[in-house]
Amino acid sequence: MLSSEKSSLEAGLAALKEGNYYAAITQLLPIANQPEDSDIRLQALVGLVMSYAHTGEISKAIALCRNLIESDNSQVQEWAKVALEHLTKRQKRLKSKSHHQSHNIVNSTQITKPQASGSKKSTNNIYRTTETTSIYWRQARRAKVWQPLRKYNLIPSRLLALATFMALFWVLRAMLELVMTLTNQILDKLPYVSPLPFLYSDFTTLILVPLLVLLVLSPWLLDWLLTEFYQQQPLSKEILYTYSREAVRITQRTCQLKRWPVPTFQILPIAAPMMFTYGNLPRNARIVVSQGLLAKLTDDEIATIYALGLGQINRWDFGVMSLALLVTLPIYQLYQQASTLANKSEQKIWCWTATGLAGLCYGIWCLLTGTTLLNARFRLYASDRQAAEITGNPNGLIRALLKITIGIADDIKKQQHTSPQLESLNILAPVDFQHSLCLGSLAGHLPWESLLIWENSNPYRQWFTINNSHPLLGDRLQRLCKIARHWHLETELHFIHPELLQVKPQSFLLQIAPFLGIPLGLTLAGLFWLAWQSAYTLHLFNLKWIYDDWSFVTGFLMIGFSIGTVMRLNAFFPEIKSLSLDSDEQILQLLTNPSVLPLDSVSVRITGKLLGRRGTSNCLAQDLILESSIGLVKLHHIPGLELKTTPQELIGRQIIVTGWLRRGVTPWIDIQTLETENGTIINSPHPIFSTVLAVIAQAWGAYIMLTAQSLAR
Repeated sequence: MLSSEKSSLEAGLAALKEGNYYAAITQLLPIANQPEDSDIRLQALVGLVMSYAHTGEISKAIALCRNLIESDNSQVQEWAKVALEHLTKRQKRLKSKSHHQSHNIVNSTQITKPQASGSKKSTNNIYRTTETTSIYWRQARRAKVWQPLRKYNLIPSRLLALATFMALFWVLRAMLELVMTLTNQILDKLPYVSPLPFLYSDFTTLILVPLLVLLVLSPWLLDWLLTEFYQQQPLSKEILYTYSREAVRITQRTCQLKRWPVPTFQILPIAAPMMFTYGNLPRNARIVVSQGLLAKLTDDEIATIYALGLGQINRWDFGVMSLALLVTLPIYQLYQQASTLANKSEQKIWCWTATGLAGLCYGIWCLLTGTTLLNARFRLYASDRQAAEITGNPNGLIRALLKITIGIADDIKKQQHTSPQLESLNILAPVDFQHSLCLGSLAGHLPWESLLIWENSNPYRQWFTINNSHPLLGDRLQRLCKIARHWHLETELHFIHPELLQVKPQSFLLQIAPFLGIPLGLTLAGLFWLAWQSAYTLHLFNLKWIYDDWSFVTGFLMIGFSIGTVMRLNAFFPEIKSLSLDSDEQILQLLTNPSVLPLDSVSVRITGKLLGRRGTSNCLAQDLILESSIGLVKLHHIPGLELKTTPQELIGRQIIVTGWLRRGVTPWIDIQTLETENGTIINSPHPIFSTVLAVIAQAWGAYIMLTAQSLAR
């Protein structure tokens, strides 16, 4: 018996004894999923039956009892038979009571009033998403009277907003200078023409002034863009009132207290739940929701989402984020138009040209949205606090955010790809659409506490959010639970922190080895310079290039990155053997293990349906998703030399994916092969790509150093 399993069992049984049933489920479930039959597993299963029975998940408790009846332990068999009899009677009583109760989920994308206001009220604690799975909501209460929270420090947020604006400005300026420089270099190589002198000018004013103008005009320009491309429409207070009376009340009350005009309400006719705000001042703010959000959330949950929008308005980053959306939306639309043109082109030359333009536009869009990532993450922490303070309902906001993840996953399943609205508006959305893939699709299979335990407990989790536009949802919900406890409320979720987390610092250092190679290269460059400078002072050597040409530092950085990549290679891509391919239970165990890193991959061979955008719009394989029996999983693919078949051609078909499943902010699979039912195989050479990248970095670094030395001579 492993010490970690024993401690988890003891912690789970202690939580069960104290009545903390969700904490018990979180601790006992990984043990119960172990493939080998042992005494510790049987104890965990018995504890799970009791926990599920207390949380109202009777069907899961009954399923476990039926498994325990087949156990070799006679005492466990007798206990399971008695428990099964009681649970079956309880289930029949519950079914008879809820026979005439139902949940109406509105799927229409038209802006219409609900059939009855009562259809938005939950009649019990089970929100059914499919015929086979159900999600239990505790419906933890809200505060009737609450104290204001400690005021948020606005100075860091203002500095971050200013830094975001400057980053956007410098990226645009660098891109323009690159285009102008390349243009002059091309003209210099061509006969009969010469470079244009004005292209060497300083473009600071040319970029800064239009950015400031766009910042001032952003509310009205975004109105036009969203209406033109996404069919945005006005949402009257009367229609909003039919969905959520509280949303109208808290909006009017908050604006009255802060002496703001009431924001303009807008709606997008899409089924995916979404909310975002834009504008530059409170007096011209807009709060936009989707039809899917109004349909999938209850009255109080809609109110918390509107409060979340109100919490984003009176901030410096409100205008900056609106400006970023205004700059990136046209580029994203150009990417879509170029993709459509490439799909329709019959001549290869125009098809390849449009494909190249689409890929370039998508890359520029990613680069520009990348300037807002840090700001987009931190603004949500502050707006969550303000939403809880405005409504006194942190538990309602928790349910709303979790239901949004479910709605996004359901929308991607239904559309068979990620919609352009979800991707292009993601930096302003309350929940990241990629984070929702696995989390939302696994809802009902495992308790929320188990699904979110990695995001609450892994000591290195924040390092993996660097390239994410949203903070970890588990961290956000944990902060909301802390607010609920501060107001002496029962929390919607019961988070726990495992006492023994076996995360070795060496594993994390190996995980980030390629990036550690960069400061290592810088250190080696400093030592190299110091050694040669000392030798020059002592008249041992006279290498003038060491201190005249500092480009050798770049060479050391490239070599350091190469060394780090090679060090991580074997551990990151272990050999996949048929015996090492794991089952669904072990995959779920990986996803609920708070101590794993992306380096701790699981070799998988999963059958499912390939989802994603078709054609040129997916030319970079940026939207590949596997719909399996477990849920939705993001796929990472690197094109090889095989050009006959591409993954885009297999979208919508059943495939077998072999690769490495990794646990990060968004769980993903690094593909080794994609295989169809008729035997077609597509390879994704991840290890080869990493090796080639390391070799190129090594050669480039050596070339820079040799070039610097030869030029000095």
